[in-house]
Amino acid sequence: MSPVVARSRAELAAARAEMKGVVGVVMTMGALHSGHASLLRAARERADHVVLTVFVNPLQFGPNEDFDRYPRTFEGDVEIATAAGVDVIFAPTPEEMYPSGEPAVRVDPGPVGEILEGASRPGFFHGVLTVVLKLLHLTRADVAYFGEKDYQQLTLIRTMVRDLDLDVEICGVPTVREPDGLALSSRNRYLSSSDRESALALSRALRAGAGVAAAGGPDATLAAARTELEQIPGAELDYLVLTDPDLRPPPERGPARLLVAAKVGTTRLIDNAPVEIH
Repeated sequence: MSPVVARSRAELAAARAEMKGVVGVVMTMGALHSGHASLLRAARERADHVVLTVFVNPLQFGPNEDFDRYPRTFEGDVEIATAAGVDVIFAPTPEEMYPSGEPAVRVDPGPVGEILEGASRPGFFHGVLTVVLKLLHLTRADVAYFGEKDYQQLTLIRTMVRDLDLDVEICGVPTVREPDGLALSSRNRYLSSSDRESALALSRALRAGAGVAAAGGPDATLAAARTELEQIPGAELDYLVLTDPDLRPPPERGPARLLVAAKVGTTRLIDNAPVEIH
């Protein structure tokens, strides 16, 4: 059965009123791929009802970023949602989400929102957290599922939910990769064949760093990852960092996170992986 498509708040509220039991939500900007499908499957396994949101959020795009270019593939998105057993797709316009224009009040992500992606894309996480908060209110979900590929986003959403006492559980779902290791992303479609080969440097760097973390410590982890990146032309490094799981300075031992961002051709890509330092 195809999911109900709600374009307005009223249509979403009517569909939501019919749902009993646990409601899960997966928030996307559309252009769904196998990574999104894994989020939907995770939600379907646990929730009685699954809501998918499809909304290209203008607040997340800077003046020189690709809002108009961002892929919009709604018919294909509906097919993936149907196969995953989604009950409702909420696909509003910007005017429906922001009826008074750009919101005067936005969620401040705090210091963690100003580093890494926040440093490269000023204001980005203000836009992310604002729309996530609005969608949590509108869907009234019990559980929300987010991919670990956008690890900083996941960390900030968890912090927002904790600090603002929101009654929702946030579940992270492991990154889905191509067989060669490339993390799935809607932006991968922008890569030429040579760019795609260069993009593999990101996942190889993460594997190299993780491979020495147990024996070499933080410095060796970063050195191994950086060496791998330097061997591949065509990847312009933005950042390569090792942190603790909450994006604070890395521990001398214990669980940590290795994160990388680079521009490949005209496309900016991010990736990350858990590492264990002994």
